[in-house]
Amino acid sequence: MTVSTSPRALLVRMFQPSNAPSTSMQIAWAVLRVVAGVVMVHNGANKLADIEGFAEAYVAFLGLPFPIFLSYIAAYTELLGAPLVAFGILTRPAALGLFGTMCVAMYHHVLVAGFSLPYLELSALYGAVFLFFALNGAGLYSFDATIANALDKNALSNREKSIMGLERAYESAEAPAAKEPAAQR
Repeated sequence: MTVSTSPRALLVRMFQPSNAPSTSMQIAWAVLRVVAGVVMVHNGANKLADIEGFAEAYVAFLGLPFPIFLSYIAAYTELLGAPLVAFGILTRPAALGLFGTMCVAMYHHVLVAGFSLPYLELSALYGAVFLFFALNGAGLYSFDATIANALDKNALSNREKSIMGLERAYESAEAPAAKEPAAQR
């Protein structure tokens, strides 16, 4: 396979989306997941620090019923869901819950300030990131992928296992057994 270096070919490569798993994409995916999960944790802790104030200023302001209860739901979704996303454990349901809290946050910001970007930007970015993980999962460098592989050896393609380094782990585990003389086995 020859790689063309014409300006058109370079433009095509620059804009072409990744359609197959690659190590660099999976590393970037994992970094995004970890960073988003880690920086989100403090939001839940901040809500718990003044749950009544948050309930009054945000949840009751929206006219939602049971503001204290819903505030605890939001706080614990962020406090527990964010580390699950960061570690890549139960990523899809955790990210879906976090996406939901960000949708409510964006709605609140729109009611307070209209479509003002300074108010919307952080919750919109968080929302987009968590929607991505809710739809696509944690990626190959996650506990979810390892669990899926443990549950079903056919859940991941050979290419995905290769990217995760699982094939090397299997080969290294089988290598000592193969080197032993037949009489010792």
